[in-house]
Amino acid sequence: MPERMKPYLPSAVLLFLIAYLGVQALTGSRGLLSGQERDALLRQRQAQLAEVMEQRRDLEVRVQYLRTDTLSRDLLEERARAVLGFADPRDYVVRVSAPQPEATAAKAAVTPT
Repeated sequence: MPERMKPYLPSAVLLFLIAYLGVQALTGSRGLLSGQERDALLRQRQAQLAEVMEQRRDLEVRVQYLRTDTLSRDLLEERARAVLGFADPRDYVVRVSAPQPEATAAKAAVTPT
């Protein structure tokens, strides 16, 4: 490297560093231009949080009714039937088949019977 370029070397490195950091500040994963993606992700996570909090409140109410001092016979019977797989003889049982996946339904529609 020529001797007359040596004084400009630190300035060139500093200029390159500033340019690199400026580009990253604009286009990086936490940059100014990716704000909409972060906002969309935040809205999605807030919706998930609200759903989980609703499930938690439901479970807390169910647990409250299953405690010995406030035992709900209906809820206890419902949980016992669900866990054991039993039904009362007076109950109406409606069996629902599982929906077919898209691929199976498309294949069944294409093949003649």
